[in-house]
Amino acid sequence: MSTALDTPTLGPGAQAVRLAFWFILAIALFAAGAWATSNIRRIPADSRAVVMRFGAFVRSQDAGLLLAWPQPFDKVLLIPGSARMVEQSISSLDRDPRARAADPTMLTESSGVVPLTLADVGPSEFQADGSPAADAGPALSDALAGSGYVQTGDNGIVQLSATLFYRVVDPYAYVLQKENLNSALQRIAAAAVVEVSAARDLDSILVARPELLSTDQRMAAEREQLRSDITRALQRHLTSLDAAHAGLGIEIARADVQAQFPAVAVDAFNSVLTSLQTADRNIAQARTQAENTRQTAQQSADQILQSAQASATERVATARAETTTILQLETPLDANRDLGLVARAYRDRIEQILPRAGRVTTIDPHDASSLVLPGKIQ
Repeated sequence: MSTALDTPTLGPGAQAVRLAFWFILAIALFAAGAWATSNIRRIPADSRAVVMRFGAFVRSQDAGLLLAWPQPFDKVLLIPGSARMVEQSISSLDRDPRARAADPTMLTESSGVVPLTLADVGPSEFQADGSPAADAGPALSDALAGSGYVQTGDNGIVQLSATLFYRVVDPYAYVLQKENLNSALQRIAAAAVVEVSAARDLDSILVARPELLSTDQRMAAEREQLRSDITRALQRHLTSLDAAHAGLGIEIARADVQAQFPAVAVDAFNSVLTSLQTADRNIAQARTQAENTRQTAQQSADQILQSAQASATERVATARAETTTILQLETPLDANRDLGLVARAYRDRIEQILPRAGRVTTIDPHDASSLVLPGKIQ
């Protein structure tokens, strides 16, 4: 008779339950470990982490390893780092598509777009009974018709497009205003552009009169300062929000601004610019032709002067050569040193002349008798 206790043997159903229990336990332990380490992460080099505990700001951390409690205790938000530039395009300065469709430059015969008129309809667009004409089309409101246009201090109209570059300087304020950041920047940028443009004239924003480009250096300097003025105006608006405890947590680093004429005025501006360029080209051609004429006249004058000088030099040299013999005889004759010099010179020259003569008639100067000389043979 055996005294040992027999170990009960588990059935197939009990073994399956046991295996399921250990499997569920392993999954639970793995999920618990994953949950416990869910907020242990690496922060990228161009980012920054903001840790919120039950909705309250706890701390911010730059790039590196972040250790935080898992959710729902701590919530980790990634935002741009302090050295990272964030680009924001300002669409509030763009012209409304409905107003752009009404621009004359956008209307074509094949488009089939019905022209939209301004709210201030002219007298010619009214019928005899005072009602608007049937073909006047739907009217644009003043706000819609003026969208995308900025008025300058001298009552000019210009279109501006801007792109902002900013840095995050206050992580907590940035997290609080992140959902409203885009709309706030749109309004602030539009207000800053209107403020700066109203304090300037058209020539200090873009080249409205190319003929003054090279003469008015002050306007060129003001056009270069347009971006910096808009940047300072944006920063002033952000500072006022900070003073009202509604700051966006950002700092404007740069504002890229491009100015252009309204689409309806581009053709007229191009026509004026083409006329100015044509006039400048005609003036340049006239100056070139005048310079060529002047150079040709100068060359002719120099040539005539040189020819006259050469001819005069040649005539003087010839005269000197022809009078050399006489000048050589002048000194001895004046001194009465050689009385027969004239006779000898006469005999030397007469020998050269007589062989060339066809006929010689000699007359005695001391003979007082009458002489009859033959005349010209008819």
